[in-house]
Amino acid sequence: MKVSTAEFVAPKDDNSRLQNLCGPLDENLRQIEQALDVTIQRRGHRMTVRGERAQDAALALERFYNSAKTELSVDDVQLGLVESRQISAHGAYLPGNGADEPASADDESPVLHTRRTGLQGRTAMQREYLRNILSHDLSLGIGPAGTGKTYLAVACAVDALERDAVKRIVLTRPAVEAGERLGFLPGDLAQKVDPYLRPLYDALYDLLGFDRTQKMFERQMIEIAPLAYMRGRTLNHAFIILDEAQNTTPEQMKMFLTRIGFGSKAVITGDTTQIDLPRGQKSGLVEAQHVLRDVRGVSFTRFTSIDVVRHPLVARIVEAYDEYHAQHKDA
Repeated sequence: MKVSTAEFVAPKDDNSRLQNLCGPLDENLRQIEQALDVTIQRRGHRMTVRGERAQDAALALERFYNSAKTELSVDDVQLGLVESRQISAHGAYLPGNGADEPASADDESPVLHTRRTGLQGRTAMQREYLRNILSHDLSLGIGPAGTGKTYLAVACAVDALERDAVKRIVLTRPAVEAGERLGFLPGDLAQKVDPYLRPLYDALYDLLGFDRTQKMFERQMIEIAPLAYMRGRTLNHAFIILDEAQNTTPEQMKMFLTRIGFGSKAVITGDTTQIDLPRGQKSGLVEAQHVLRDVRGVSFTRFTSIDVVRHPLVARIVEAYDEYHAQHKDA
């Protein structure tokens, strides 16, 4: 491992911006250290960075400083690190990174109209995902956890509902236990399936607010149901999302795909490395990638660990698992 050294010197005329950059007790600097595997030594306005990615860290410090007009939260730092990772990987400009050059037309992300103002893709692949959803009747987002597949799909659904492009949102996912047997669950049907659908509720509450989401449920403008309850229905003028699609069987996937009606848009999300189906059971999402490959009007977006927008450790975990499975593929 080649250890290099880099420096970032903040201007001395703006102590408040430097304070916002560093955070309480230099907490933001510690986050950058952990994410990029470097050490940062600060003496006043001068920061010395050592490590294999010292230059990347110094550039990240400069970008954070340029955007630190107000206090940087944990989310601001972690999302900024995602953007830094994208710039290092592709050399591309991202909005808000403090660079001098404007984004090209290909890099611009559609802005969605939700309660979260200015919601847009953070990585190049997220921006492509949003463009695919907006321009295709059927879109598939495939990749590891933390890449925003489900959240951005729900955001697109909320945006379409707000613009009256659709009349309702239908969210569904297969009720498959993740590697464990839960046994008998008490309560009525809604209480039994709620644990499986909780991520979809969380996204809706974040994008619409709790009260508004509840009112839309009451008016049946939003519906969340297990995949098994989709059989026999035709969904017209709806935005339909199938989440955790890797846990569908080929028969369930075909059943879902044939529910799409006039004026509807469908998004399928899943991670083919986290299939919870019984051993020997083929995944409907894996099969659909081959069946729908050349079908007109269908788009595929494939995410990788570089698109993970959770804690930087999640990206490293995904990379470690990918490397392990690649080495042990034959075994």
